[in-house]
Amino acid sequence: QVQPVESGGGLVQAGDSLRLSCVVSGNSFMYYTIAWFRQAPGKAREFIGGINWRHTANYGTSAAGRFTIARDNEKNTVSLQMDALKSEDAAIYYCAVLSAGGLNIPTGSTQYDYWGQGTQVTVSS
Repeated sequence: QVQPVESGGGLVQAGDSLRLSCVVSGNSFMYYTIAWFRQAPGKAREFIGGINWRHTANYGTSAAGRFTIARDNEKNTVSLQMDALKSEDAAIYYCAVLSAGGLNIPTGSTQYDYWGQGTQVTVSS
């Protein structure tokens, strides 16, 4: 059973940093592609970034230069380090798993087969 569980969300001020974590159950974690998405009220789910089994990470346009994704295969964990947060970063952040893995990191949410419940990030200006 593959189950992602996010944590680390909360209320921060604009300009602050926040680190989200995603712990994924399952014996094949090291091969999974893991991605972060977010969804703000009234908006479509947005690709933030992802990381493949070779620890190669790709980022969406809103994250590039401010967010960093890393994985720890010993702990079955992927982190999302968010710096210089803006009010427009406020959203529910989701961790998604592509269990088939591979080198490609899809940006479309339909490509991922397991999702966490999400963690809320609120940014006050």
